[in-house]
Amino acid sequence: MTSAARILLASAAALSLAACETATPPPPAPPEAVGGPPSSAVFRPGDFSWSAVPGKGQIVGHLSFHTPRTAYTCAGAGVILTPETLWTRRRITILYNSPILSALPADEVRARTPSAPSGDYSAFVRRTTCDANNHFSFQGLANGAWFVITVAKPIVGSDPDMAIMRRVEIRAGKPVNVEL
Repeated sequence: MTSAARILLASAAALSLAACETATPPPPAPPEAVGGPPSSAVFRPGDFSWSAVPGKGQIVGHLSFHTPRTAYTCAGAGVILTPETLWTRRRITILYNSPILSALPADEVRARTPSAPSGDYSAFVRRTTCDANNHFSFQGLANGAWFVITVAKPIVGSDPDMAIMRRVEIRAGKPVNVEL
């Protein structure tokens, strides 16, 4: 087989893989990358491409967050879903002190918000709204890891608004139930 034939065969294989229904998401960030130097988590729009491929995954969520003295609601509040990349994992860790699960005063999270990237990742962020019963959902998701984020307000009292974040992983297009 000639060199040109091998290149054509490899190109055809790559194109047929690209046409598959679900893209392969990037591997989760290794722990050293989360705490590593900034160069280990550079914003690159191409890192988000896996999340833009329509999939069969869905997230069905409910906010049940409360403290010993306060119940919270997300009714009418926005819920965002951000795809995990090395860059977003590092950003989430800075904001929430964890890349897995967190509930912090919203003002504290806002105060730690790093400057915006040189590019725009908002095109890859999905948005929905909590209903009156604190439920939300996202449909048509690609397999991979995502960060679900909302701001919960106290139902009664003057406790601070809370920024709630949780990492969720979609596998084999199966629905994931999330409790925040």
